[in-house]
Amino acid sequence: MAQTNKLKVFNDPIYGFIGTPNELIFKLIGHPYFQRLRRISQMGMSYLVYPGAHHTRFHHALGSMHLMTKAIQTLRWKNIEISEEEETGLLCAILLHDIGHGPFSHALEGFVVSGWNHERLSLEFMNALNREFEGKLDTAIAIFKGEYPKLFLNQLVSSQLDMDRLDYLKRDSFYSGVTEGNINSERLISMLHVVDGNLVVEEKGIYAVEKFLMARRFMYWQVYLHKTGLGAEQMLIRIMERARTLVNEGVTLAASANFLYFLKGEAVSQLEESTLVKFAQLDDVDIISAIKSWQHHDDLVLSELCTMLLNRNLLHVKIKNKPIPTERIEAKLKSTAQNWDISEGEASYFVFQGEISNRAYSQNHQAISILKKNGKVTDVLKESDQLSLKALSKTVTKYYCCYPKEAV
Repeated sequence: MAQTNKLKVFNDPIYGFIGTPNELIFKLIGHPYFQRLRRISQMGMSYLVYPGAHHTRFHHALGSMHLMTKAIQTLRWKNIEISEEEETGLLCAILLHDIGHGPFSHALEGFVVSGWNHERLSLEFMNALNREFEGKLDTAIAIFKGEYPKLFLNQLVSSQLDMDRLDYLKRDSFYSGVTEGNINSERLISMLHVVDGNLVVEEKGIYAVEKFLMARRFMYWQVYLHKTGLGAEQMLIRIMERARTLVNEGVTLAASANFLYFLKGEAVSQLEESTLVKFAQLDDVDIISAIKSWQHHDDLVLSELCTMLLNRNLLHVKIKNKPIPTERIEAKLKSTAQNWDISEGEASYFVFQGEISNRAYSQNHQAISILKKNGKVTDVLKESDQLSLKALSKTVTKYYCCYPKEAV
């Protein structure tokens, strides 16, 4: 960890130069736990669809912190009181909000540490860092958990219009090349205000909010839930599931010691600090290295899945608006088992179905509030003249099935 008073400036392709506001932030960025994010991809396997999508959680965390500094400046200019301690807490909370992500981010969410999502792991990391930094993250943790008295501070970190979403939409749009996802984050931030302790958007910013919600919908269906990326991530999950099954059966697999530790693991209710340290040693490199080795393994299922993923010879993916008939899946399952001379249980790693869903805006969970010129606060759906926004508040569910191209 850096032991210096020197502050650093990062050159970001989205916002230009990003500074480190104080020495605590500088030391957190220099900590091995945070530096690991340089080796965690932001968009999982999406680079197999969008070749430019190789940016990392490190990029995103710095960008979110930069936007938070802008939000703090805006609110202070509007006479909203934010103390120096609260400012540091906000910056630390947003900087560390994704520190719990494991390899390939959401693709392996809940698998590496069974049953734990990245938010729970992020809090564990923040608590560990707080002990190391002698309580300097107390305010950040309270804000992150939503326990700080000023609710709008938590809403800046985690809500439907937070600095996290403002950065990842703009950043993921930039790196993927999907221009429909680009948003005007500066305009949105400049329209922020606080009324009765809650974050609101001034009425003249409503069109920027509409564009933000539409961009979020585009990015989910066009990028995050793109059928090829979805198929690749499902293959990655099944590689890990097969590897875990083999390891627990006593089969020897080549992998890093820390990766093997989690492959053998089961769901835990409490995470010991020694386990957290092991998790902090994991990144995308461990996974890719293991997959490159496993492509030569004697187990046909594991080796075939690894070879297919490495060479981008992916499974065929179909997405429908209605559930796919079970008999169709069973027919492809039997066909694959016969063609590859494997059991139907083994074939189920290559033939499977599932569902995906997305709702761009939830009116019932931390709704985006609009501050009208007369001082009244209302929900964005009531003020928007875009009929499509009302559709965005509904959950859209789609159904997918994956199977080998030979079974098409």
